[in-house]
Amino acid sequence: MNKMTSDNLRSAFGGESQAHMRYIIWGEAAEKKGLKNVARLFNATSDAEEVHAKLHFNALKDEKGDFPVLSMAGFGMGDTVENLEAAKGGEVFEYTQMYPAYIAVAELQDEQGAIKAMKYAIEAEKVHAERYQDAIDAVEAGKDLDAEKIFLCPVCGYITFDENEEVCPICGAKAKVFVEY
Repeated sequence: MNKMTSDNLRSAFGGESQAHMRYIIWGEAAEKKGLKNVARLFNATSDAEEVHAKLHFNALKDEKGDFPVLSMAGFGMGDTVENLEAAKGGEVFEYTQMYPAYIAVAELQDEQGAIKAMKYAIEAEKVHAERYQDAIDAVEAGKDLDAEKIFLCPVCGYITFDENEEVCPICGAKAKVFVEY
């Protein structure tokens, strides 16, 4: 694999891994505030970020060794709205800046596995930002997120509140494989 693409995949792996943990922590905080649906959204999105990290790790194939990894990562605990806004901001950064640049490099280097992994992530991150905005709107109105069920596509990391979806609009996986939260 070309060095720039492998560096970018490692960076994306690091960022997704950190988002995974950050969302677990912020979900626990939301749960303590009685926002069970916001907590479930954080948990589902945390698992989606794990899906992305695994896609990136697997796209690296047989690369081994120790590498410095530079990745964007937010830190700190705010109130629930601040945590949701930070989460949304991270998702927006990924789909507007990070992944478009990384995909452009991978396309120039014809790294098909990397392109597929990152295209799944970029499309899912757009949806994550929308779901976080739904949660922000609810919490700012003094309510919990209105989501009776939350579903995660374990193939690409897509999240939906719609139990009637039949296939993932990103990767085409059948809804029967979705994980319910």
